[in-house]
Amino acid sequence: MAAGSTRKISASSARAHTRKPKSNSPSRISGIFKKLLLVFFVGFLAWAYQATKPPPPKICGSKDGPPVTASRIQLKDGRYLAYKEFGVPKDNAKHKIVFVHALDTCRHDVSAITSGLSPDIVESQGIYIVSFDRPGYGESDPNPAQTLRSISSDIEELADQLGLGSKFYVAGFSLGGQIVWTCLKYIPHRLAGAALIAPPVNYWWKAHYTPWLIYWWNTQKLFPCMSIIARSPKVLSRQDVELLPKILSLKQATVAQVRQQGDFESTHRDLAFAFGKWEFDPTEVRNPFAEGSGSVHLWQGDEDILVPATLQREIARQLPWIYYHEVRGAGHKFLYADGIANSIIQALVS
Repeated sequence: MAAGSTRKISASSARAHTRKPKSNSPSRISGIFKKLLLVFFVGFLAWAYQATKPPPPKICGSKDGPPVTASRIQLKDGRYLAYKEFGVPKDNAKHKIVFVHALDTCRHDVSAITSGLSPDIVESQGIYIVSFDRPGYGESDPNPAQTLRSISSDIEELADQLGLGSKFYVAGFSLGGQIVWTCLKYIPHRLAGAALIAPPVNYWWKAHYTPWLIYWWNTQKLFPCMSIIARSPKVLSRQDVELLPKILSLKQATVAQVRQQGDFESTHRDLAFAFGKWEFDPTEVRNPFAEGSGSVHLWQGDEDILVPATLQREIARQLPWIYYHEVRGAGHKFLYADGIANSIIQALVS
């Protein structure tokens, strides 16, 4: 074609070249949307699985776990239980007490009693106290198959291996006090006496069949955590706040050991225990000391925000054989207050 010449294009050809492309059909858009929805759904399932799957525990003494520093016994099922002793030598003791620690604490938190216990009372009364890490706490192995009966069996086996004799006392603080109910139910024949100090009341929670839900709820960030797990000051009474400096000072050196094997194996399993389905109702427990060979004491602060005193009063009303002690002006942490440990131990062994 010569330079500068023009090319003629027919009208129909021009229309063909300038025609707009056809839009995507509704069926094609629907197919893309379904694929995106499927990808989103699969991604959500993967996130949900990871969010509700607890990490594996870091067992003490294992390759990736914390070191073993405590005295320990090996239970019949192979698990290890760490313990700590206080008071006169057990061979010389007149009164041998097993202390059960609270939620989010460990064997070292026996200091709640020992820090305020008079040395004169310890010596004159021949007091021996052993505190142990409950399963999953401190340096005690977790127990994925833990039940109400198994924790009382752990206490009984600890007493047997340490040679505490045919009968011993149990004292539990907060959730540890709740565990004392299991001792009264399952091993009453082994008890010389019992003290329940501000024990939580078991509230029926529908999630007791789904421990994964408990783990998710306590670790998620979308909603506020449970005040206890988050160590919120909202659950502290006036007296609790006053006692806080003393409590923090006692815990400072050992607080890192509490959850060192994992949050799920310690605090989360505790919540499943405290608020899950129980095999018995504590108000139906029979008096193990009907013949007067021992006594059961329930101690409660009347300003306790975490465990209202009205609940304990009702339990004491239904179980008149329990000695109920309500401490005026006291919150949940009243065990740390001056003179309280002396009163509790003296009442228990008298």
